[in-house]
Amino acid sequence: VFATNNKHKLSEIKDILGNDFDIVSLKDIGCDVDIPETADTLEGNASIKSHYIYDNYRLNCFADDTGLEVDALGGEPGVRSARYDEHTDHDSEANMRKLLSKMSNVKDRTARFRTVISLIINGVEHQFEGRVEGRIATEKHGTEGFGYDPIFIPDGYDKSFAELGEEVKNQISHRARAVKKLAEYLSSSC
Repeated sequence: VFATNNKHKLSEIKDILGNDFDIVSLKDIGCDVDIPETADTLEGNASIKSHYIYDNYRLNCFADDTGLEVDALGGEPGVRSARYDEHTDHDSEANMRKLLSKMSNVKDRTARFRTVISLIINGVEHQFEGRVEGRIATEKHGTEGFGYDPIFIPDGYDKSFAELGEEVKNQISHRARAVKKLAEYLSSSC
């Protein structure tokens, strides 16, 4: 079970893993609870979600938490990335507007995306991290992807994640790197 009902994340994970694993969502197991993300770290939030599913459904599962960390903003939005604009909840447009506004006169635009995955197999937790370094664009570019993809340009590229498309993103992204570690672990130990 992948502890999410976010269809974008679910699709991305399935694309990255291919046919090697059968992944189901929270909806597929009848869980419609919005699991609170109350930790102050990505590691903590991923752990909360995976433990909730394992403790309540007794199913092996994994959960992730992802954050965009901007150096000039002291790591913001970080663990609050999905709820960066305090007046909204998971509103990507509002979150990007707030970030771009705070960055309007900032020269250092270095940033990174980090994903932490918490896997629970038979009650034992393992964590995997993926990260991708890059920079924040001065405005939105592209229409693919979700979240902050239109304003994040990964190192080595001159296009945003939203311009690169799913195929490229799913090879180089923070989530792809964490999921590859997860897949390697599952393939070698299960």
